[in-house]
Amino acid sequence: MMGQTHVMSGAVLWLAAVPVLTREEWLGSHALSLSAGQMVAGAVVAAGAGLLPDIDHPSGRIANTLGPITKTLCRWVNRASGGHRHATHSLVFAAAMGLLMGLLAEYFRYGWWAALFVLVGFGLRGLGLDFTGHEVWSGLKDCAAAGAAVYLMHDLDMGFAGYAVALGCLAHLLGDCLTPRGCPLLWPVNWRMETVLVPRTDGRVERLVVVPVLTCAAVILTAGVLTGDDPFLWFGRIPTG
Repeated sequence: MMGQTHVMSGAVLWLAAVPVLTREEWLGSHALSLSAGQMVAGAVVAAGAGLLPDIDHPSGRIANTLGPITKTLCRWVNRASGGHRHATHSLVFAAAMGLLMGLLAEYFRYGWWAALFVLVGFGLRGLGLDFTGHEVWSGLKDCAAAGAAVYLMHDLDMGFAGYAVALGCLAHLLGDCLTPRGCPLLWPVNWRMETVLVPRTDGRVERLVVVPVLTCAAVILTAGVLTGDDPFLWFGRIPTG
């Protein structure tokens, strides 16, 4: 799928999961306690993580984010993981990235800030909001925006970031499973999950159906977060015991 879809689906899956992750009557002491700012920050992180599995693509959007640095990184990962849509497109990878980013956010602040800078850059590159028409200016714009995001979020307690990263990666995997070739979700088991509902990436179905649906979902869920409302209750009350 195209980067815009992956980025938006990552944010949407996080926002949809927030009412579950914060519900004490369901999760007890494991429930997260998140402010509106933390929920929005989680959406930003999940959006960037929505592109993370494509770190195995030597010519994809991630590879072009930071020039030669990300191009070289993606080539190395491509070789080590067995090629595009192999090891990095698995549940193991999603869980590992969630664990790693969670540990960085919890115990290594400066490492987390660096990771956050990269994730925001990925998200911006995936959205493709470039009005300059020039690769250098586009890169500088993305770096400036990523730096601003890190500055705005640096005082937030981001101990929950691992959940956002894992969900962003999972959204990417689910999206790719709807396209030809699918994903080896149970890697290293050589079996691909494939249910083709989007026959061509960056095609009419994705542009005219998937992207508008994700946009509407993102707007609705974000409104719920900012108003403190519970989106679950918009579709009927759920018994809380």
